[in-house]
Amino acid sequence: MVSLRALAPSLTRITIAAAVGAALHIGQGNQDIVDQRAIDFSRAVLSQTEIDGEIISCEGPKDHAPAFSRREKVGTGTGPKVEFVMDPVDGTTATAKGRKDAISALACGPINCLQVLPDDGYYFKVATGPQAKGKISLDMPIEEIVKTVALCKKKPLENLTVIMLERERHQQILERLRKLGVRIILIPDGDIAASVVTCIPSTGIDLLLGAGAGPEATIGATAVKCLGGTMLVKVWQDKKDDPQRMERLKKEGVDIDKIYAENDLAKGDQLVFAASGITKGELLD
Repeated sequence: MVSLRALAPSLTRITIAAAVGAALHIGQGNQDIVDQRAIDFSRAVLSQTEIDGEIISCEGPKDHAPAFSRREKVGTGTGPKVEFVMDPVDGTTATAKGRKDAISALACGPINCLQVLPDDGYYFKVATGPQAKGKISLDMPIEEIVKTVALCKKKPLENLTVIMLERERHQQILERLRKLGVRIILIPDGDIAASVVTCIPSTGIDLLLGAGAGPEATIGATAVKCLGGTMLVKVWQDKKDDPQRMERLKKEGVDIDKIYAENDLAKGDQLVFAASGITKGELLD
């Protein structure tokens, strides 16, 4: 049996194809075409990949954007049985507007190794490098999480850098971070790349905080786990939520009260994270 890791180059070609498809429409202002071309190109490569695969989650439905079908069968039907969580374009708006930091990304693992977090509302996420692994919890206040990461990294607060999506829902968190005096990088899109860079010392970014979509949480957790870091995720409950959202999540097998760690979202050691740059960025070109 071919190991999943041996297939990593083939799986990387999937995100390369998605990136090429999306890149054909950089700056043209049409987000749906960006998403659709990324899906079309990656689906074509998937159909030639020697796997017996299934897409268990794909970013897009929440925004009524083009996406892979839930439980879509992919691959030639031969080779290892695997499942995917896909985000053909993490940064659709950035691509459509010709901005930085858009990527195509996926997580892949053996069947029943990846936790499905449906693209239905948002999930609160914290990601950081290995120094703080096992030392932080989402039961802690934001301030305590930040101070613990700073202590683990042996940095004064004023030298700690937090990255987060620039969203209205983060305003209170942003105010609390500013009171702590930490450095803050606000990004318009792309919290998969943001979670990854917290595990790469040369980036100078220490901590990801904030609420984002579900598929990106599983993909980010897979990447962070592969890099030895830690990621914690829980359902973000917002007053703007559809009243039926919690029931929908429960039906999908999500424990709405649980704090998911990277080992819950990405189980085992036969995991692959792949990403390719669409527009120029800090992580990938």
